[in-house]
Amino acid sequence: MSKPTFLALRLFAVAMLLTVGMTATAQSRGEKYRAFLDSVLTSRYFKNSYDSNYVVRPEGRLTLKIRLNQTGNSLHAKGTVNGVYSKADLHTSHKTTVALAATYRGLSAGLAINPAKIGGVYKDYEFNFNYYSSRLSLDFSYQRSNTLSGKIERNGESHLEAEDVTMKVANIACNYTFNHRHFSFPAAFSQSFVQRRSAGSWLAGFSYQGGSIRTNEELKMRNPDAPDVRIYIGHFGIGGGYGYNLVLGKKWLFHLSTLPTIVVFNRNNFTVNGERKKADHIRFNMLFNERLAIVYNYSPRFFMGATFVANNSVFDDDVVVVNQNKWRGRAFVGLRL
Repeated sequence: MSKPTFLALRLFAVAMLLTVGMTATAQSRGEKYRAFLDSVLTSRYFKNSYDSNYVVRPEGRLTLKIRLNQTGNSLHAKGTVNGVYSKADLHTSHKTTVALAATYRGLSAGLAINPAKIGGVYKDYEFNFNYYSSRLSLDFSYQRSNTLSGKIERNGESHLEAEDVTMKVANIACNYTFNHRHFSFPAAFSQSFVQRRSAGSWLAGFSYQGGSIRTNEELKMRNPDAPDVRIYIGHFGIGGGYGYNLVLGKKWLFHLSTLPTIVVFNRNNFTVNGERKKADHIRFNMLFNERLAIVYNYSPRFFMGATFVANNSVFDDDVVVVNQNKWRGRAFVGLRL
C-alpha cells in the first residue's frame, strides 16, 4: 500500500470518528435541551395558586382534543334620519369548523378546518382568541363578513342578499376572578384543570363591541332605490358579575357565569344617504357577557363536553338604537396521555 493511500485511509478514519463524536455530542445536547424545556414547562404547569382541595391539575402530560365549533352574529339597528324612520335587521351565516388541538404542559397548538370554506360556500373571515387562567379570562373575536342577510326598512322594505353589505366587528370580554383559589375558569373551558368541589366567585371586568356595517355597490346595482346605509358601533362598558362551578358525582361539571357591564362611553351612529345621527356619548346602557359549560370526566384520561359564549349589547338611545348578539358554541372530546 502506497503512503498516499495509507494517509488517505487514516484521514478518512479520523473524519469518521469526529463525525460520530459530533453526532453523539449533538444528540447529548439535544436531549439536554429537551430535558431542560420539559423541566421548565413542568415547573410552570404545576405552579399555581389553587387550593388543591378544590382544583387540581389532570393526569398526563399531553392532552388531545377534537372540537366542533359554530359561531353566529346578528345585529339590530334603527334610527330616524331627516324625519324618515330606518331599521336594519341583519345576521351572518353560521360558521362551522372542525378542530384538532394538542396541549403539552400548558403549551397548546391546533388546526381548524372549515368544510364550507374549502367548498367555497363560506366566504367570511373570523378570528377567535380565548385565554383562561386562575385570575384572568379573556374572550376576543374579530369578524369580517360579506354574506349578511336580512332587510333594511326605509319607506318600505329592501331585502339583502350576499355581497350587499359588509360588516367588520370586534368583541372583547375580560374579567378578573376574585375567588381564584377555589373557582376555575380553565376547568370549564380549557380542561387544563379539574374542579373537584363546587365553588363560585365574584367577577369584575370590562367589555367592548366595535365595528362598522355598510351597504355595497352591489345593492345599488340590484336596487337603485335602496338607501346607502352605514352603521358604526363603538361602546365600552365596565362592571361586575358572578360565576359558579357545580360539581356533581365527581365526574360532572356545570358552569354558569355572567358579566353585565354598564356602557360608560360610546361612538354609535347611523348614517343614511350621507345624513348622520349620533347617539349621546354618555348614555346608560348595558353589555352582557355570558358563559356556559358542561364537562363530563368519563375517567381521569377521557373527557367530553360543550361550551357556549355570548356577547350581547342592549343599547337604546333616543336617536340611535344598536343591538348586537355574538355567540360561539363548541362541543369536544378529549384524551389525556
